[in-house]
Amino acid sequence: MPEPAFARPRLRLILRVGLRTVLLGVSVLTCASAWALQPGVREQELSQCLPGEATHWGDGRDRAAPLGQVRLVYRHAGAPPWFSDLQVRARVQQAAIAWAPCGVPVVVVPEDAEGSRDARKQADDGTVLVHWPADGQAATFGLARLAQRRLDLGRGAFELLRQRNPAYPALDVLQMVVAHEMGHFFGLMSHSSRCVDVMSYYTNAQGQSCKTRDGQDHRRLPEYRALLPTACDIQRCRAVNGFLP
Repeated sequence: MPEPAFARPRLRLILRVGLRTVLLGVSVLTCASAWALQPGVREQELSQCLPGEATHWGDGRDRAAPLGQVRLVYRHAGAPPWFSDLQVRARVQQAAIAWAPCGVPVVVVPEDAEGSRDARKQADDGTVLVHWPADGQAATFGLARLAQRRLDLGRGAFELLRQRNPAYPALDVLQMVVAHEMGHFFGLMSHSSRCVDVMSYYTNAQGQSCKTRDGQDHRRLPEYRALLPTACDIQRCRAVNGFLP
């Protein structure tokens, strides 16, 4: 992806498999200041999905949520020390609430008292474990492991983010990561080609760039992508799960 003009140096986040990060400097606008620059068009994109806008790259095949429900269990062990259990759990809960209009039942439940679940039971009841695996790589903020029903969060990536850009709003990054990876468990396997969608990739494997409604370059803002599912994310989710004609 070409270097954007709005911040040099700055941090760049690229949603690839597992949300890979490229850290290019220590100076970056905060999300709050970025949002202050947003045109009204982006705000409309968040809440509207016009005919023909729910497009994707075709890098996967959307399919219905396999068990017809999503149960989320958060395990805090291994999290970066600057993220509290309540902070991360709140982001998981907020993402679940935001995906609820899809129509697939979703709930955040406490982890078993013994701190583990039988793998067969977890698969049978649709439970997805949201956790910080010990082998989390610095290049990966998050990864949806559908076969294992695990949403992995990358401690190493957040440590590197804190090291390179300590002022960057890491909780916003966490919210985006959780919401994006959660979307895969609702059946959205192909990444959106609409820049604002939480399920978006800014570019595809052929180097094509995502779309904005007004045709402007998404790189004019530090982060164009939403932190939570947009109207088009929800529309795609409802369609693949049989809730739209």
